[in-house]
Amino acid sequence: MKDRVLITGGAGFIGSRLARRLVVAGYEVSILDNFSPQIHGGQIELSHDLRNTTQLFRGDVRDISLLEQALEGVHVLVHLAAETGTGQSMYRVRHYTEVNIGATSSLMELLLTGKYPLRSLVVASSRAVYGEGAAKCPQHGPVFPEARSGKDMKTGDFEPKCPICRASTSMLLTSEDAPFQPSSLYGLTKQVQEQMVLLYASTLGINGFALRYQNVYGPGQSLKNPYTGILAIFSNQARANRPIYIFEDGKESRDFVYVDDVVEATFRAVEALPQKPVALNVGTGVAVTVAELVDLVISYYSSGSSVTTTGAFRDGDIRHNCANTERLQSLLGYTPTWKFTAGIQEFLGWARSQDVDAGKYEQSLAELRNKGLMYG
Repeated sequence: MKDRVLITGGAGFIGSRLARRLVVAGYEVSILDNFSPQIHGGQIELSHDLRNTTQLFRGDVRDISLLEQALEGVHVLVHLAAETGTGQSMYRVRHYTEVNIGATSSLMELLLTGKYPLRSLVVASSRAVYGEGAAKCPQHGPVFPEARSGKDMKTGDFEPKCPICRASTSMLLTSEDAPFQPSSLYGLTKQVQEQMVLLYASTLGINGFALRYQNVYGPGQSLKNPYTGILAIFSNQARANRPIYIFEDGKESRDFVYVDDVVEATFRAVEALPQKPVALNVGTGVAVTVAELVDLVISYYSSGSSVTTTGAFRDGDIRHNCANTERLQSLLGYTPTWKFTAGIQEFLGWARSQDVDAGKYEQSLAELRNKGLMYG
């Protein structure tokens, strides 16, 4: 048996797959998860195979006594447990802060006691730490735009602006050297979370990886959480033949990375030889626009959904994201292999077999409007 690995949030979309990967590789795996209804829907147990091959600590990641139990004998901590809704984070401020920052603080305090034989810390960070990320100004070249202004977006001017001359910019691949400029509370909590992990990994003299996941998708992701995952939202709406609303002008883009690639990158971080704590992008380097995504979903399901490009926008949303993954290849020897054209077929085929749960989407939009966080 290899080292013992604890995965917080290990019953989730990424965590359960990582647990299986680690078990097959000979690791002793334990999982800490509270089976949050917003994330897990009606799931209240581990899948049958994980029940037989892992140890479950059921409860909240903020529960210090439970953390103490779960950390006993652990050599690698993979910290995935978090609240992840960008829009929701903008008004559930205390909750997101307590779960994402508070729980990570408790974990770091426990590790500093020296009671645990930890050799490596891996945390799920996010591309949200960059805000708008890297862009190109026609006059000033590569720049890092600040958050877009509501004044511009109300006029239909959605592209990020050069911080020097205010000209509209075009997207560049964002590397890990880009400055922190989160535009949502969620992004801010992930920034603090990853900085804590890397700081204390350095303090403890152990490996530390902050994996900046891009837009993760694939079979098994939650179709019931209306606050995360536009793929889940669009597939629900299309299967129900309900209206699909595209925010902004539909030209906003995302780097969709297939869940198997995310799991493999995380597994390699677990197995990594001793090295300096580091942040790594986990993405594909290929951008897909929201309009292109909707066309694919509508076509796959032969859906009767009406599609409206609304010009609406939400506070905290970014325009583009696309990752530079050279450092992932250099340090962990991995380049994601799944093409979006193949991965989207896998996801949509799986989603077809799931229950349709489209009603909560409208509710989530209403909440944002009521909080003054959505225009249009």
